[in-house]
Amino acid sequence: MRHTEFWARLDHALGPASSRSWAELFVIGDLGGRTVVEALDAGMPPKQVWAAVWQVLELPESQR
Repeated sequence: MRHTEFWARLDHALGPASSRSWAELFVIGDLGGRTVVEALDAGMPPKQVWAAVWQVLELPESQR
């Protein structure tokens, strides 16, 4: 998964007006206690970050 696909999925899940703020503020334990932005900036693969986001947001299987 590329970063552009990751952000498109997050925009779809949370709405473009909220997704960036949420990604900067919400800390996820499965990302090592980091936010989405921190995890991506640290070099974590977008696919791994998306898996954590998907789980936290309890998104449907179709969005996995």
